[in-house]
Amino acid sequence: MGKVYVFDHPLIQHKLTYIREKSTGTKEFRELVDEVATLMAFEITRDLPLEEVDVETPVCMARSKVLSGKKLGIIPILRAGLGMVDGILKLIPAAKVGHVGLYRDPETLKPIEYYIKLPSDVEERDFIVVDPMLATGGSAIEAINSLKKRGAKSIKFMCLIAAPEGVEEFQKEHPEIDLYIAALDEKLNEKGYIVPGLGDAGDRMFGTK
Repeated sequence: MGKVYVFDHPLIQHKLTYIREKSTGTKEFRELVDEVATLMAFEITRDLPLEEVDVETPVCMARSKVLSGKKLGIIPILRAGLGMVDGILKLIPAAKVGHVGLYRDPETLKPIEYYIKLPSDVEERDFIVVDPMLATGGSAIEAINSLKKRGAKSIKFMCLIAAPEGVEEFQKEHPEIDLYIAALDEKLNEKGYIVPGLGDAGDRMFGTK
């Protein structure tokens, strides 16, 4: 079973409070999401493999460590996931970025893929799928189905806020995948919004209604 990591770092929790705050404007909301994504990326990359190289310091030759060249990919779920990409790229600028677009069928309420663009070497990459919210779990589950169908073997999922119901559904469908969450909230309400949550992440990020 994949693990669920809930980040309790003080900086993440502090910034998350202002992301939740109703009066936080679009510009500040976007900046805060970007900053939290960077902080979360620091943790999610903790197990990246290293190799030793020789480096000449001003004093002498030394053996030191560098990343071993593992290929990484960041996959935002459109559209709100876009707000987390630059924050991750600050730490791992060589990562390739793909995109998955989903919409909810008005009758079945199930997510339908309408767009996908991935790096060509899907099977060789470690992917981080990002979306600010994990509510019912439907979009995250379908996005990862889309990656698996195209040969992805190594996937992690990262979000700001999750509901217990969404985590449970996600683990049912993708039991091997680790989840990285900044906050695990109380529940979903009757409209499928996370409580207390932060409202609609896409609308708040892009200034739409």
